[in-house]
Amino acid sequence: MNAAIVTDSTADIPRDVRERLGIDMIPLKVHFGEQSYLDNVDLQPAQFYEKLKASSELPKTSQPSPADFYEVFSRHVQAGRPVISIHLSSAFSGTYQSALLAKSMLEGEGDVTVIDSKSASYGFGMLAVEAAEMARRGASVRDIVDRIERMRKETKLYFLVDTLEYLHKGGRIGKASALFGTLLNIKPILTIDDEGVITPLDKARGQKRAFARIAEMLEAEFGANPLQLTAVVTPGDTAMADELIGMLQQRFDIRRFFRSEIGPVIGTHAGPGTVGLFVRSASLDGQETRA
Repeated sequence: MNAAIVTDSTADIPRDVRERLGIDMIPLKVHFGEQSYLDNVDLQPAQFYEKLKASSELPKTSQPSPADFYEVFSRHVQAGRPVISIHLSSAFSGTYQSALLAKSMLEGEGDVTVIDSKSASYGFGMLAVEAAEMARRGASVRDIVDRIERMRKETKLYFLVDTLEYLHKGGRIGKASALFGTLLNIKPILTIDDEGVITPLDKARGQKRAFARIAEMLEAEFGANPLQLTAVVTPGDTAMADELIGMLQQRFDIRRFFRSEIGPVIGTHAGPGTVGLFVRSASLDGQETRA
């Protein structure tokens, strides 16, 4: 039978795409004081950022339990389907470990593959979408896993945050900690490294210079090759994201473009005013879904 694709809510895959492709999504939780919400289930991105503005304290987040994964895994295993479960970087969350524990609870029954994406948001959401597209075409587990691993290595991430305050308070600042508390109007350009940890690529004084520096890095990495660009942004005040995306679309040959919203859990740690860019060469193989 075709492989079942499982991911978690931090993949920030739009609901209509998940439903169209039959992707199972296990939600993380967001806690505002005593009130808890299921990420991207009963708390949507726009609602979350309104609550964040009104809250005097930073919300907390929590991972799914192994039992949450076991319920989904066992359903597919009992139906004879292999499972490929793709998750948020283990450096940011225990979600991947919960999925591994759920796999062990099956005591060797069935074919379950759990993948640490070493990425976040649609950086691994696009991997789950591609895996689901391949599964629908009848691809084997091995072919799907090989494919998404190549995609992960070929994709470059650049992201800007309005402030490092949220990453710092949430404990996800990683190697960018050296930039925390630097001069006003310094814009760090960040990435997630091969270990799944947030790492600074560069910094620039002011938004315009940060945009120009990202363009320079894209030119150095991809030259004149046509590109595939996925942008993830926080809803609401998207002026910075709109300007950056518009500049890149004018400057580069963007063959495919997809835009998604950063959900509540990722938004808790990145903060409002964040824009992330996931870029690949469009000339590599052209197999990705058009989501």
